[in-house]
Amino acid sequence: MINKKGFTLLELLLVVIIIGILASLAIVNYAKTKEYVLDKEAISNLKLIQVAEKGYYFDMNTYYPSSASESNIANINDKLKVSLPSGSNRSWNYTVWSTGCSRATRNGGDGRSWYLTIADLGGDPDAGAGCP
Repeated sequence: MINKKGFTLLELLLVVIIIGILASLAIVNYAKTKEYVLDKEAISNLKLIQVAEKGYYFDMNTYYPSSASESNIANINDKLKVSLPSGSNRSWNYTVWSTGCSRATRNGGDGRSWYLTIADLGGDPDAGAGCP
């Protein structure tokens, strides 16, 4: 009897199928985790804007901007003294209203938004709330 060492085609096919199933599960989990982290980034930046707005109000006796809204990240960073991501590959667009409301809108994603107003005592952003 000849003793040949190696794997059969069926064993190799089974290993490839198992690896494929595990990889597909990992990719789905990775996508969900990435979106979760991006949401946390937006919420964190909105809370940062909220604190900066309160400081701006104490200094100027009005919320930034003095009227209407501002969505230019460079102006928001300068006036509120924050450091929001401003590169072309940023994940969120931010808008600040003179009423003390701020919004983060997903840039190039599914268009979801987070809102936070000065009146939110708990500091929890609301995905369904609206700004002016």
